[in-house]
Amino acid sequence: MVRFRPNVAALFIRPEGQLLVCERSTFPGAWQFPQGGVDQGESLEQALAREVREEIGLLPEHYDVVRKADGYRYIYPPEARIKKRKKHGFHGQEQTYFLCHLKPGAPNINVNQSPREFSNYRWIEPGEFEIEWLPTYKHEVYRQVMKDFFGITL
Repeated sequence: MVRFRPNVAALFIRPEGQLLVCERSTFPGAWQFPQGGVDQGESLEQALAREVREEIGLLPEHYDVVRKADGYRYIYPPEARIKKRKKHGFHGQEQTYFLCHLKPGAPNINVNQSPREFSNYRWIEPGEFEIEWLPTYKHEVYRQVMKDFFGITL
């Protein structure tokens, strides 16, 4: 039986309509959305607040959650599956995505967190997102997320 780790991911939109993407510190050239696992006893909203604070330094008062959608799943690739299964007992992740509007006056994104997940960030138009920025095993989830939230086909 395949076991999926509960996970949350954040789609941050600035008032001007730009989307936040962050470059993984361990995989240069891999750009993704802030995301992370849901800890035992946490609600999805609590996990979102914790992951956003830990990864990009924003607090819940800096953004509004305007939409969420769940059921996005991927399986870890074979090279990561053994390590991930030992660490968490899961074969992949099931993600809930949150569309978050950044409030005017919110602080800048701060990827200099400890431990550091991201080396860099940038704001793009949603249509500028490139599927090649991701590891292959995440392609289908990102295709579906971009279609569901922004009406964009990757």
